[in-house]
Amino acid sequence: MTQGTAERETVLVVEDEDHLAELYTEYLQSDYEVRTAYGGLEAMEMLASDLDVVLLDRRMPIVSGNEVLAEIEERGLQCRVAMVTAVDPDFDIIDMGCDDYVVKPVTRDRLTEVVDRLLKLSAYTDRKRELTSKKLKRNVLQVEKTESELADSDTFQRLQREIDEMEDTIQGIADDLGDDYVAENR
Repeated sequence: MTQGTAERETVLVVEDEDHLAELYTEYLQSDYEVRTAYGGLEAMEMLASDLDVVLLDRRMPIVSGNEVLAEIEERGLQCRVAMVTAVDPDFDIIDMGCDDYVVKPVTRDRLTEVVDRLLKLSAYTDRKRELTSKKLKRNVLQVEKTESELADSDTFQRLQREIDEMEDTIQGIADDLGDDYVAENR
């Protein structure tokens, strides 16, 4: 979202190295509402349902990024999570509940790209879920009602227009993400 809109997406930066936490916050604060946790323990206290994206350092003292990620999952928070870490990925990331894995050092452009992609992926997933629900309702009505009943129903016609519009919106998001990325993350 841009600054001109009423509500900005919320990003939680979790990083135990103060200078990196402040740098990442600076990178993102012009485009998002950014909250900063200077370690895993503070992050646990800052977890909330209004978070859209969490950028999470993996290796931190006391409470690790893995533990914060487990808490996000346990609470059922609907945010996207990217591990931003100096720990090179290994096969253990396959079962990790994060959406992306970024190896430091990270540039402003790379960090912004990760957040933008995760937000678009959330929008894509949310719209696909809503579209599926609308299509299921349409399909039930198509089975249960006659063609003339469907043609005479303003409500059914509105539903069909909503489906068409949502399909266009979803395709636009998919185009932004890149079809390969969407296909990999279905």
